Amino acid sequence: MKPTSALPLGPASLDPSPHELPVAGMSAQLGFPSPAEDFLDDGIDLHRWLVARPSATYLYRACGHSMVGAGILDGDLLVVDRSVQPQSGDIVIATWDGQQPSCKFYLPSTEHVCLRAADQHTPDICLRDIEIEVFAVVGIARRMRRNHVRTG
Repeated sequence: MKPTSALPLGPASLDPSPHELPVAGMSAQLGFPSPAEDFLDDGIDLHRWLVARPSATYLYRACGHSMVGAGILDGDLLVVDRSVQPQSGDIVIATWDGQQPSCKFYLPSTEHVCLRAADQHTPDICLRDIEIEVFAVVGIARRMRRNHVRTG
């Protein structure tokens, strides 16, 4: 199976114009909803919320299905902060030996670096004695696809 790869979209804007959106003052219940009054909290600028360090942040588009178990779907935008030092168990974008960037769990050891998918059918990628660049994924953005179901 082909590993999930990510396509670079480029750096985040250094000084985007703020665009705050209203945020509901209460959480959306994922189970059975409880009746409550509608009200709004302060607005939120999604760019500022997802991008802590614009000069070090890049966006990649996820491609493939091996990270679905980690909540990353084909077509998601991965927010990568190159100033964050990846730690064992982090989700990262990794590149090596001219390969296309790959999104996996980062599992380094003293002998090698292991990149693990979030599904059991994709084999681990274990790299030894090779230069590898690893950057932390710090956020995910997803646009919902609307599938309309016809009734009747």
